[in-house]
Amino acid sequence: MYRILRIAIVIGCMMTSKSAEVHAASKPNILLILSDDHSYPHLGCYGNSNIQKFNITPNFDNFAKQGMRFDRAYTTAPQCAPSRTSIFTGRSAVGVGATRFSQPPRSHVRFFTDYLRENGYWTGMDGRNQHLQGRVSEPEYLQKELQKLGMRPLDDRFDHFVGSASTGNVKKIPAWIHSILDKVPEDKPFFLYFGFNQTHRGFGESHAGIEPDQLELAGDWPDLPEVRLDYARFFNKLRQLDEGFGYIMEVLKERDLEKDTMVVFMGDNGEAILRGKGTLHQRGIHVPMVIRWPGVTEAGSACDALISGEDLGPTFLEAAGLAAPDDMTGVSFLSALQGDDFAGRKYVFAERGWHWGPITNTDGFDLCRSITSERYHFIYNALPNQTYWPVDQVRKNAYAWLAIQKAHKQKTLAPLFSRLYFQKPRPVFELYDLKKDPFELHNLAGQAEYKSLETEMRQELDKWMVREQDYLPLPSHATWQW
Repeated sequence: MYRILRIAIVIGCMMTSKSAEVHAASKPNILLILSDDHSYPHLGCYGNSNIQKFNITPNFDNFAKQGMRFDRAYTTAPQCAPSRTSIFTGRSAVGVGATRFSQPPRSHVRFFTDYLRENGYWTGMDGRNQHLQGRVSEPEYLQKELQKLGMRPLDDRFDHFVGSASTGNVKKIPAWIHSILDKVPEDKPFFLYFGFNQTHRGFGESHAGIEPDQLELAGDWPDLPEVRLDYARFFNKLRQLDEGFGYIMEVLKERDLEKDTMVVFMGDNGEAILRGKGTLHQRGIHVPMVIRWPGVTEAGSACDALISGEDLGPTFLEAAGLAAPDDMTGVSFLSALQGDDFAGRKYVFAERGWHWGPITNTDGFDLCRSITSERYHFIYNALPNQTYWPVDQVRKNAYAWLAIQKAHKQKTLAPLFSRLYFQKPRPVFELYDLKKDPFELHNLAGQAEYKSLETEMRQELDKWMVREQDYLPLPSHATWQW
């Protein structure tokens, strides 16, 4: 019986391999679209009641009906620069030494696009600045140092490269995309990255047709008028993003590129709302991802396997008939796209390093690591005495956060929210049951009945940090009595 089972497995693997060869032979075009600061579940296809009520993402929802929705996609960091570095290198930001917000990967660290380009692909990068070559504007002495080290510019790594471009006026998107695709030689498949900035904080004042008092709030947000208004303004920007995305899909249709193009939409990290961007809570790293690949992905399908941002590169390479290099730690999920069995990951990992901002608050400086399993999420806060402040909520963008601070000082804020936002020191360890507690309100770390699980996840995080040559003390070191 065992021999029969082994033969069946081998035949199945051969069939899967053959299927991959057939798809790879066509060398699909690949279009990767990232939205800046966009958390799960903020697309209508995920069942979000607010989005469905106000019909905010009709183009994305139609797109999901044509492709595969991923329910457990994660970024490797809750900040755009290290997250995008992981996507393009197929490795963690820790492993390539790029955890600081403005630190590009070293010049010898290769992107998946380098391999595509060497194997016949035209490669392009445009739209929202991806920070792969550092901040948009560095002081002159740093500019020179980055150039000397070969970290910038990235022009020679792409056939078309634009380091920073705002997508604020989505009406320009069709002509913009046409102008890029006009550069692609007729005899070459293409890879194109295009980034949107609509959902980045700086939502403006408009929320036309989206009524704040009709919105359903997340369980970890206090119900204050300013919080509701902020949420409505975010949705207005999400609606603009949906419009821009729809224009790109129309361009593909006009150019008869739909059937030959794998289109991937993903959030680059969590949205800059409460307990989102800059934190390793689920809203900071759990993002939407939908992939349409005609003839390969089943229309209207869904995948609940754990996917990391570093898995995109190996998947694209395998789809193009190429083997991922040994130093890529990402896991190809091509078989999931093909509808085959996919064992996937047991865990996804994430890190948080310095972000643009003060070194006294968590919006600027925090050092955290996390591990997520199918059901549980474990966070290690290496700097528990840092004061929490939501990323990007400064000056005129901080009205919701300032209202929460005011309510806390006046003691009108519910005890739950005072603990979530103002506890100091923060716990070194946090453990959450995502099935029972999706908003991560009840920390299970330290409870006797979860000791075995907590130890297992902490040790798995230890091992990952050792593999990645992490510079932080291991989380298990914090449990030792000296």
